[in-house]
Amino acid sequence: MTGNLDHLRGKALRILFASAAGALMLAMPGAFAQDVTAPPAENPTASEIEKFCTNIADAARDQRYLLQRKDLEALRASVDERIATLEKRRAEYEDWLKRRNDFLKQAELGLVDIYKTMKPDDAAGKLEMVRPEIAAAIVMKLPARQSSLILGEMSDDKAAVLTNIISSASDPNTSKEPS
Repeated sequence: MTGNLDHLRGKALRILFASAAGALMLAMPGAFAQDVTAPPAENPTASEIEKFCTNIADAARDQRYLLQRKDLEALRASVDERIATLEKRRAEYEDWLKRRNDFLKQAELGLVDIYKTMKPDDAAGKLEMVRPEIAAAIVMKLPARQSSLILGEMSDDKAAVLTNIISSASDPNTSKEPS
């Protein structure tokens, strides 16, 4: 227990001594004061650089804004160009879809039923005489087995023309203008 008292006494003395030292230092008027009467030595080069930077700051900012504006205008032009390309392609697709639908409607005017009842060799002879677009639309609407028999009875040239028309009608990449 005596050790604890000695320990506490020592601690109290240290705190008291530190407090007294702090009070004594604060009481001395010039203990921590710096000499501020002499201005710091100026570096003439740093002053000139500072003046130069201050003078061109507005011009540099304006130039940076101009460069950013040019970049934005270039990006806008690129986006506008892409939008125009997409609009052109959309118009081509809509045109293709309209032509395809018109093409299919031509075949629905009852001609399909007429050709369904014909013999393949008779139907082939008749279809060779009509416009290829109409013949292709009719062949496309017939059942596959009957269409193949009709195309087999046609001349090779006419069958090839109809096959090309039918394949382009079902190709979504077909467009009026080649890209």
